[in-house]
Amino acid sequence: MIPFLHPGARLIDGLTGRELAGDALVREIHAAAERMFALPPGLMLSVMPADARSVIRYLAALLSRRPIALLDPGIRGEALLDLVNRFTPAIVAGPPPAAATPDGYRTGSETYWIRAGAPPHHPELGVLLATSGSTGNPKLVRLSRPAVAANARAVAQALGLTPGDLWPTTLSLHYTYGLTTLNAHLAAGGGVLVTGHSLLDREFWELSDSHGATSLAAVPYHFEILARLRFDAADHPKLRMITQAGGRLSEQRIADFARRMAVTGGHLVKMYGMTEAPRMSVLAPERLADKIGSVGTAIPGGALSIDDGEVVYEGPNVMMGYAECGADLARGDDLCGVIRTGDLGHLDDDGFLYLDGRIRRIGKVFGVRVNLDDVERMLAGRGLPVAVVGGDDRLVVWAEGLDRAGCAETARELAAGLRTHPSGIDVRGIGALPLLPTGKIDYRTLENMP
Repeated sequence: MIPFLHPGARLIDGLTGRELAGDALVREIHAAAERMFALPPGLMLSVMPADARSVIRYLAALLSRRPIALLDPGIRGEALLDLVNRFTPAIVAGPPPAAATPDGYRTGSETYWIRAGAPPHHPELGVLLATSGSTGNPKLVRLSRPAVAANARAVAQALGLTPGDLWPTTLSLHYTYGLTTLNAHLAAGGGVLVTGHSLLDREFWELSDSHGATSLAAVPYHFEILARLRFDAADHPKLRMITQAGGRLSEQRIADFARRMAVTGGHLVKMYGMTEAPRMSVLAPERLADKIGSVGTAIPGGALSIDDGEVVYEGPNVMMGYAECGADLARGDDLCGVIRTGDLGHLDDDGFLYLDGRIRRIGKVFGVRVNLDDVERMLAGRGLPVAVVGGDDRLVVWAEGLDRAGCAETARELAAGLRTHPSGIDVRGIGALPLLPTGKIDYRTLENMP
């Protein structure tokens, strides 16, 4: 059986209203796994929209011990074909209509591409996820089935999830935060309402309220949407929790939504994780007031430390390593449960983690190193939505809604704050910052803009 699936877990199809709970869900997963057993062994690439069929396919792959790579449903045909060429999967599920069947593959049922002779894989390899923000040739993160199970149970415990909880899919399921939220609810015996609607859709709220949704999972961008919608927890009587991850959220916004949730006895929970180690820490809601800038303490079974300023995490949910081609699928555990995150941070006297920036988010202005995250925080404190990238010996600041005069004034003020010449600061107005599907700022797009 799937190692983390609670016997009482349930899955609700928001499109049809069909609910699969307990034994009915298990039977559906087993039936899908039996169909998989009849196909050639090897990796499955699976486009992963937020629908019941995709979730069943994912769970069936875990049950049948077939590694499955979860892909963005918006993946372009050429990007999918690149992955096919590099990894030679046995099965490709749900290819976009624009992509022709590759050489060596035949078309099967359920829009499958199928071939024999896929590369061998490690017996514990379970799930592969594309590295966040990658374009071109993304590496895939290799997660073992035990790591997926350990993460699901730890998150369920850290959040205090129960069989009465229900999560509507506010996040993409190929994204590590969305997938771990799905897994944690199933591990707790709770429910998942799969819906293709967004927070901006009236149908999302109607479905969530009618089914009794108890939690929302949100990235910083979602909080801006909720603020514009004038979100009021009292309008959603079953909602008891909002979890936040996927990037830094301002302390003002954190306090704002904590207050909104507290009106009805609910709470906000901050989390920290990465594709390579899904969920590493949780800030318990009762400590939010006195540790508001922190991302909390390690999840059950994990440990956090700081080495030369860098956050290091150790736990059973750490990836086995990366895969860049089919030969990498057979690799063992390269990291042995320990990962250097690339994040700068510090632990306070109580063991709570605070993030200070990214090691690689460094720019130079006239030869002087500048932490780009620090610059963003300086400007965010003035209420200015910005993204900062490094240019040729200068900083390029993209600011939402600023006109030419506002850009010039911001450049002068920032230069004064950094004690550098204004010619080293290029502030540009933009209608809206480009975002990745995860809701994080798409820095790659900004770096390539003229």
